[in-house]
Amino acid sequence: MDELDKELLNEIQWTFPLVTRPFDEIAKKFDTTPEIVKRRLKQLKEIGVLRQLSAIFDTRKLGYTSSLVAMEIEHDKLESVASQINRHPGVSHNYERDHQFNLWFTLAVPPGSDLKTELDKFNVLKGIKKVRMLPTLQLFKIGVKLDMVDEKKHDVAPTEEKKEIKNVKFEPTEEDKNFIRELQKDMDIVDEPFVKAANNLGITENELFEKMKHYEEIGVMRRFAAILRHRQVGFTANGMIVWKVPEDKISDVGAQLGAFPQVSHCYERPTYPDWPYNVFSMIHCKTHDEANEMAKTIQDQIHVDDYKILFSSREFKKTRVEYFVENSFSLEEKVPAS
Repeated sequence: MDELDKELLNEIQWTFPLVTRPFDEIAKKFDTTPEIVKRRLKQLKEIGVLRQLSAIFDTRKLGYTSSLVAMEIEHDKLESVASQINRHPGVSHNYERDHQFNLWFTLAVPPGSDLKTELDKFNVLKGIKKVRMLPTLQLFKIGVKLDMVDEKKHDVAPTEEKKEIKNVKFEPTEEDKNFIRELQKDMDIVDEPFVKAANNLGITENELFEKMKHYEEIGVMRRFAAILRHRQVGFTANGMIVWKVPEDKISDVGAQLGAFPQVSHCYERPTYPDWPYNVFSMIHCKTHDEANEMAKTIQDQIHVDDYKILFSSREFKKTRVEYFVENSFSLEEKVPAS
């Protein structure tokens, strides 16, 4: 990847023009041609760097229930348990982490389903020693943006302002569900990429853009943007920093952490006798040393002494939850005991 590739990836992770000919708009910004922009993005897809260009939705606003789940798995059973868990359509991320709780995954279920019931389906798997459900109690930030241009790195400081979202209750109609099914599809890199979605929905492009802007204003759509594959672009030290924050400071510390450009996700989650950490923040770095240094710099500013970094040592699954796509799940077939 050269500098223009990296600049393009930075741009489309941050913002993507919701216009008829978006690649023309992007080309103008970089004083190049739409053909060059499209060719480069197609190449970045082919080599596995650019994973998807689509709408990114807010799970909870759509009525889905989700939770981070930590499991302690017998080491020799870890791969077989992970592969069975990966079969669940609501599991989007699944990692091995360097901790006693060695398997961490996210599980989301649609409106009308019970999260605990779905999680309990995994109980038949051999090798699971402990399960800890860690749902979001407070969301401070969500949104991965990997800074591809080294010279443009932000200072490690809480400088970002939180985006204001209208607090509107959203109950998706069948029409909304059709929109969401369509907009979550990976976009083709062609001159007029939104025509296909508009035609499939039987509306004009302008109506499509209006709907997308409305979804964004009320927080149903977080943004329309590119998602990259972290590891393929060199961000191999993905660290989950967990903090033990005094109860009365959780909201302040969470808001502060969410303002660091380097923090992609930040949540308050429940504690257990064997898990005292209540605030979680994700950072994405190129080396463990860089991540440890970043965590220390953050710690010096938020003044929370008790923290750990859990690095993902293996990625078992990383995908997007497909919303309003009917999938049932069971582990009825025999699971190998080995």
